[in-house]
Amino acid sequence: MQLSDKLIVALDVSTKAAAQKLVTAIVASASSYKVGLQLYTAEGPQIVRELCSSGLKVFLDLKYHDIPNTVALAVREAAGLGVHMITVHALGGEKMLRAATEAARSANPEMKVLAVTVLTSMDESEIGKIGIPGGVTDEVTRLASLAMDAGCDGVVASAMEARQIRRQAGNDFLIVTPGVRPAGSARGDQARVVTPSEAIAAGATHIVVG
Repeated sequence: MQLSDKLIVALDVSTKAAAQKLVTAIVASASSYKVGLQLYTAEGPQIVRELCSSGLKVFLDLKYHDIPNTVALAVREAAGLGVHMITVHALGGEKMLRAATEAARSANPEMKVLAVTVLTSMDESEIGKIGIPGGVTDEVTRLASLAMDAGCDGVVASAMEARQIRRQAGNDFLIVTPGVRPAGSARGDQARVVTPSEAIAAGATHIVVG
């Protein structure tokens, strides 16, 4: 994988015009773009169709988390849009994860299903408040193992846990890492932050930057 293929640019904007302006400015350096809750809620599936039809790879980051049948149907719709990768919440459980992966395989075998482990905005204190014992790293690796067993193609996790995931998952498992910041930059609402080079060195296959 070329270094440029490891980069996913987050289109964290509210209009199609703003998204298109950003893509036009950097398309020579990046071919993969994240459409998340903000842009998808504002512009709907049409923005995804347009990005895909222009030859770009779309990482649809809507973090599906519902009963297995509902998630499977949503995954099928995402496959119809032509997206490259989608996210589902690992905390939805093995049945939901398996329903998502089976739906993806039948609708578009090329689409990758990624299980979100622990949000990068959460630290040890936050994870304890929702009743999860053992700390962030233990929870991330446990959910990564669950995702592998359910047939997911990879996980979304901080690069702080990437080495542990890579050891248990091998080289073919995707690890997509948000919470990436240049050294010295503001963290914003992120709690578990690394630099781009640290993320790649830790075993991340993709980094998400905005």
